[in-house]
Amino acid sequence: MLFIGLGFLANATSAATPNNVDEKLEVQGLIRMIQSSPQKLNYSGIFVYQQANQIRTSKITHHVDSSGELEKLEILDGNSREYIRRNDEVSCYLPDSKTIQVEKNVTQEVFPALLAQNAPQLPEFYTFKKGELSRVAGLECQTYILAPKDGSRYGYRLCTEKQSGLLLRAQTINSHDDVIEQIAFTQLKLGDVDKSKLKPSFQNLSQWRVENQTIQSNIVSGWIVKSLPAGFMKTKEMKRVIAAPPSASPNKKPASSHQVTQMIFSDGMAAISVFIEPDMEHRTEGSLQQGAMTIMTKRQGEYWLTVVGEVPVNAIRQVMNSIEFKSK
Repeated sequence: MLFIGLGFLANATSAATPNNVDEKLEVQGLIRMIQSSPQKLNYSGIFVYQQANQIRTSKITHHVDSSGELEKLEILDGNSREYIRRNDEVSCYLPDSKTIQVEKNVTQEVFPALLAQNAPQLPEFYTFKKGELSRVAGLECQTYILAPKDGSRYGYRLCTEKQSGLLLRAQTINSHDDVIEQIAFTQLKLGDVDKSKLKPSFQNLSQWRVENQTIQSNIVSGWIVKSLPAGFMKTKEMKRVIAAPPSASPNKKPASSHQVTQMIFSDGMAAISVFIEPDMEHRTEGSLQQGAMTIMTKRQGEYWLTVVGEVPVNAIRQVMNSIEFKSK
């Protein structure tokens, strides 16, 4: 699941289009605050994520103290599941299968931080503008607009709570100025959080099956993307072992686990992920677009390639058509 969120430094000066070095450094300072400030706050709230005609509701509770961060994300629609993050360890609770999936040394961006390592170059590809005051979840917020300078990315309209700087609403905007995806709090409480509320909601967890997800970070797999959209750079490359699901029938041969290589590219705002895994039967090549998200898949030799990103389809196609393997 992708968690989207940003925060601006409270009482910051207007993020205007940088016309000189001083203004550019000022924008970069704001961007750094976007990354760091939300992880320093205690809050609990319900937010809605709308992607095209699909709407998902979740509850998030975040607590930080001298021992670090503790965060609980509850998915309120569809199949019940919860994510609990303790600093860089995430446990996913799946009650339908009574399974706990644990990932350690998690390095991907977490709610509510999205920006990647190359965020300082954002002013080269987006125009920043301070918008109007608004209200979200009963709280006053300041609007900021990030307009793309080319067709390889979408625009964003962000609304941040004036006192804390926490993001209350983020909208993704296409070239026609239509909102194609958005996330917004409907309820939010800032300040003290009851730490007992961050425990799993399920009973008899000692009887659940625990799957420890194996992740190798900072690898060099030999796979490359020769032609990236302007401004996108590789920020991470990792390999994880996908455990085989338990067989539903005792007479059926159990499926085997397999490795998946993932490369993440970002322009500092938008992200594109490339997944490479062994080809399997019963898969169909093609593409799917849902809101801002585009997914494209195809076979390449003995491998199955998947490109996922919240960018226009032309950017996804450019990445897919330039994936190659070179010996290390």
